[in-house]
Amino acid sequence: MKPANFILLYVDSVAESCRFYQTLLNTQPVEASSTFAMFILPGGFKLGLWDKRGVEPASSGATGDSEFVFSCETDGEVDAVHQDWHTKSVTILQAPTTMDFGRTFTAADPDGHRIRVYHVADNPV
Repeated sequence: MKPANFILLYVDSVAESCRFYQTLLNTQPVEASSTFAMFILPGGFKLGLWDKRGVEPASSGATGDSEFVFSCETDGEVDAVHQDWHTKSVTILQAPTTMDFGRTFTAADPDGHRIRVYHVADNPV
């Protein structure tokens, strides 16, 4: 099996979510229509936004029960990303904090999908 390289998020409004991720990620989608948009992130990972009304089989899941995760090189980078997202009016669910695995914060997109940013501690508890 090939490694995973793509995540799809089911969204209410592709246009609204596309604008959100353009601002959040400072990049343009490589594909965008009224029902789907795709971003290619550094390293080649793909983020797809799919209008939830067209998903087959239909999804019965709730948003907010999983997380899309970005790793940072340092604790300072975690704090800098938080500050950047705060200035972009991103909804912050958890302010930067140090947990047993390292420095982290959690945000949410317009549909309530959780986005975690973290740096693993050198010596996690």
